[in-house]
Amino acid sequence: MSSVAVAVTGVSVTAGVLGNGTTAPAASADIDAVGTAGQTVPAASTERRDAVVSRSDRRPEADPAKTASLAQATGSAMTDERKLSDSDPRDIARALLSEFGFSADQFSCLDSLWTRESGWRVNADNPSSSAYGIPQALPGSKMSSAGADWATNPATQIRWGLGYIQSRYGSPCSAWGHSESHNWY
Repeated sequence: MSSVAVAVTGVSVTAGVLGNGTTAPAASADIDAVGTAGQTVPAASTERRDAVVSRSDRRPEADPAKTASLAQATGSAMTDERKLSDSDPRDIARALLSEFGFSADQFSCLDSLWTRESGWRVNADNPSSSAYGIPQALPGSKMSSAGADWATNPATQIRWGLGYIQSRYGSPCSAWGHSESHNWY
């Protein structure tokens, strides 16, 4: 390597820049680099860069309509805080399908099944078998494993029913298929 190349390399290292993209500690301003041929090369400048200045003073004024719209939207987000038990039982079931790993396309089978069993009535009672509720649990007290409010809360009954279907049949459509062929599930 020539002495000029060595001197330039010395200046680069002294300035804190290595060839592989990493930086070395900055050298003191009063130290000069020395090339292999004994030539002294002045140290790199240690001047500081100016601080970054905001460019917001060069931006056009904001659109007044947009500013007004954003000012009105500064409130908190609106949420729907209904309890599931206050909803239509079919809406509850749709909301809970994914909790049990079922896709939305399983709802039509579930709807057919529970329409036949209970008409989606939370207090449906079969006096000849003692089956109770939306899923027609036999006996109805089995649903207490899903919640103490099993006799009156559609969400509790639906959770229990979906769990039963999942463990016994694998899916609402399989349960519906069994119901179609045996007239029970």
